[in-house]
Amino acid sequence: MSEDYYKILGVSKGASDDEIKKAYRKMAHQHHPDKSGGDEKKFKEINEAYQVLSDKSKRQQYDQFGRTFDQGSAGGGQGFSGFDFSGFSSGDGGFSNFDFGETDFEDIFSNIFSGGSGRGRRKKRGSDIQVDVEIDFFEMVRGAKRKINLYKSAVCERCNGTGGEPGANIKTCSTCRGTGQVQKTTRSFFGSFSQVTICPDCFGAGKSYEKKCSKCGGDGRVKKEEEIEINIPAGIMNGQTISMQGAGEAGEKGANAGDLYVLVHVKNHSKFTRQDNDILSTEEISFSCAVLGGEIEIETIEGQLILKIPEGTQSGEIFRIKGKGVPDIHGRGRGNHLVKIIVRIPKKLTREQRRLIEELERAGE
Repeated sequence: MSEDYYKILGVSKGASDDEIKKAYRKMAHQHHPDKSGGDEKKFKEINEAYQVLSDKSKRQQYDQFGRTFDQGSAGGGQGFSGFDFSGFSSGDGGFSNFDFGETDFEDIFSNIFSGGSGRGRRKKRGSDIQVDVEIDFFEMVRGAKRKINLYKSAVCERCNGTGGEPGANIKTCSTCRGTGQVQKTTRSFFGSFSQVTICPDCFGAGKSYEKKCSKCGGDGRVKKEEEIEINIPAGIMNGQTISMQGAGEAGEKGANAGDLYVLVHVKNHSKFTRQDNDILSTEEISFSCAVLGGEIEIETIEGQLILKIPEGTQSGEIFRIKGKGVPDIHGRGRGNHLVKIIVRIPKKLTREQRRLIEELERAGE
């Protein structure tokens, strides 16, 4: 793909997270393969771009290293390959014009401090994925389910992740001659180091298939869209993340899959707000109700409820309704519903109302 991720989503490099999310949703809806006029190739590009730009760390690495960055460890494993040490000198010759070739210093130092028997490259675990999910206030209280479609690496169904064509003969790996290991000698300014590593072709198995899988090309993974159901527990907090182990990108040649992280956003409610596991709301009462007492009907997360107002209730007073708040996400009971009372003072009074209030004021003196 020649375009960069920002151009694919049609946003600027300085676009906010919300702008990126809106652009993704609009373009994914437009180009979804199931829609009339949909474009599967474009849809894949959009998903790939969003999975990078919606993740802060991946986006930072992409901005720094470009499209060739390794999403798992950008900049790592490059050692000092191609670094020009000409002009760096220590005394008579020292390191001047030393050719480091393709030296990987991570391997060198690992070898030094492990006694020269480094285990080398392991099968790479699948990358993690982060998505955002929005729920409303009542779904937060009661729990919810969401189904999302992710375009990601999955284990190849044809070869079950082995990379070999079903029925193909298994042969001894020609690279390691069946040992599963290869010896690598590295030259550096510290000297020459021999290192035993896992064979990069058979990943330590010592065997390989004579014919690679026709579906995945021997990688053991394919890109596909998967529908994933997310269970959102009751009582989840706004901004809290749900971890789904193994629901991320498939690993390399049978290695563990990455995880899926679901960042939950709770919509604001017009009447209720949340404070820890308590729900807060405000109710207005008349001046006469505050003075004489009475009953009012209020709204709770479980429906309408009658609240008794005692005589002499002051504006700003808070009444607690036990057990009508948000369930604790760990199952430790529920919070309360706190109702703040605001006394509604009339702006205009009739002569009779004014007379009665004045009499009430004199009686209280």
